[in-house]
Amino acid sequence: MEDQPQVSRKSIMLNYGLLLGFVSIITALVNYVFGDIYQPHWSLMVASLAVTTIIIVLGLKKVKEMNSGFLSVGEAIKTGLGISLISALIYVVYLLIFYNFIEPDFFKNMTQFQEQMILENYPNLTDEQLEAAKKNAAMFANTGVNLTLTIIVSLFFGLIISLISGLVMKKSKEDI
Repeated sequence: MEDQPQVSRKSIMLNYGLLLGFVSIITALVNYVFGDIYQPHWSLMVASLAVTTIIIVLGLKKVKEMNSGFLSVGEAIKTGLGISLISALIYVVYLLIFYNFIEPDFFKNMTQFQEQMILENYPNLTDEQLEAAKKNAAMFANTGVNLTLTIIVSLFFGLIISLISGLVMKKSKEDI
């Protein structure tokens, strides 16, 4: 009987993680088609965070329902991190396809865009400062770093969202 909530929580993590992953891909594709992939509008970031929050909270509510209205902060964090990890892994697969097939010059173009922005925003930089800025930007201009950061950022936001949601939604038998 104790295994049933565990199986249910795993299926919730999988289902909501898949949903969040595919919504993230759709958002990225819409931005690619209609937006500027090198400098996305701030509203896209806000919308993505809102959708992430909504999907994680819905997943936590489902876990709470399946546990007869009970939810601990630990369960909330585990579930939220599970949803975030699954969605991040799906998005990483999309990014691999994007970087290799859809936009193979992404990192080259991104580096050029960043250099242009540095020159526009800081026209008085010395050559040494400009080279240092280019070197810092180049550290992030590769697939491995970007994929790793994608997973880390997803888990970070998943942790924060699930912690806050878990604190708000928690209910234990002692609370009755």
